[in-house]
Amino acid sequence: MKAKSALLFLLLSGALNADFSYKVQNANFTIDKSYLYNYDRLRFRGDYTHNDFFFTFIGDGVNYHGEEYVNSNDFSYVKLQETDAPFKTKTAFREYENTSVYAKLYRLYSGYEDNENRVIVGLQNVSMGVGRIWNPTNLFNPRNSYSLEPDETFGVAGVSYTRHLSNNSDMTLVVSQKANKSFKYAGRYKAFLDFADIGVDMVSSNETKMIGYEIEGNLGESGVEVRSEGAYVKNSLRSTTSSQEDVEFFEGIVGADYGFLNGISAIAEALYSSKSFSYERILLNNDSEILPNLVYSKFYAALTLSYVFNIYLDGSLLYIESFNDKNSRYVAPTLRYTFNDYNSFTLGAMLQNGDKESEFGTFENSYYFKWTLTF
Repeated sequence: MKAKSALLFLLLSGALNADFSYKVQNANFTIDKSYLYNYDRLRFRGDYTHNDFFFTFIGDGVNYHGEEYVNSNDFSYVKLQETDAPFKTKTAFREYENTSVYAKLYRLYSGYEDNENRVIVGLQNVSMGVGRIWNPTNLFNPRNSYSLEPDETFGVAGVSYTRHLSNNSDMTLVVSQKANKSFKYAGRYKAFLDFADIGVDMVSSNETKMIGYEIEGNLGESGVEVRSEGAYVKNSLRSTTSSQEDVEFFEGIVGADYGFLNGISAIAEALYSSKSFSYERILLNNDSEILPNLVYSKFYAALTLSYVFNIYLDGSLLYIESFNDKNSRYVAPTLRYTFNDYNSFTLGAMLQNGDKESEFGTFENSYYFKWTLTF
């Protein structure tokens, strides 16, 4: 009895010394395309830390409302999207009165971190590359700059380990498991060499081989931060004849950031790919590990401008030009008003312009109002 009481005391003492925090956020979008619909995501995040150990859970309740949208081809595509993990991360869609709802596990991981090591196990985010708009080296969960929420990415089910070899260098290893139970491996070595951070990235799976680089540093005393990343990729893709075809190509970006004295911040970035793909080929391979690397044009240029008007109001503008036989462009302006610590409101648009046979000319414009409530 005394032994059980002592054990209980030790467990309770550890719990008292631990730290738990949580955040609830509701993001509600009213979107106007050729019709109106509503998208709402209620997110709960819980973080538990105790000494060098930590645990994070992030779960979502998602609601789509609007007769035309829930019966559209766009929504059919949304319903097919799944995390490439060996277990289900979302429930079945429930339909009622022009509304579709489901629950989703966004992140679930635990880990340990000290001055020299960091290990994470579970459904997590894997960070690779230095691009702000495109990430050709990240074959796990790169951001999608064309989406309504570019930073919302699928989690990676696996183990990642980072070893800080010195104050100026570290090495990261990743092992993840895919939905088909096969494994994907990655490694990155990164070091600071006086003038820039330089890294080497590698990814290997049954379908894909990739070797890449990343460089990031300041351009002298100018205040301009320059960066580049690139990837040489080998993969097997479905062709339009339904057979598998091996492809090899290089894809890379160069970019720069600068903050002006008047408060405007600018990000410029260009993407080059040695190979481009047709819409049909991209759709045939929508479950490919390298889907974000399958581009319609061989060259893109982008510019992002952001400005803080005051402590309540800020705005940004993303412009992307696709250079092809027929050029086209994607423009995404946003204006955000922060009402208080709990509420913010955003007006935005996703404008696509070009010839009907061009990359962005085939899509319609959309406009949205977003209300974010956090507590």
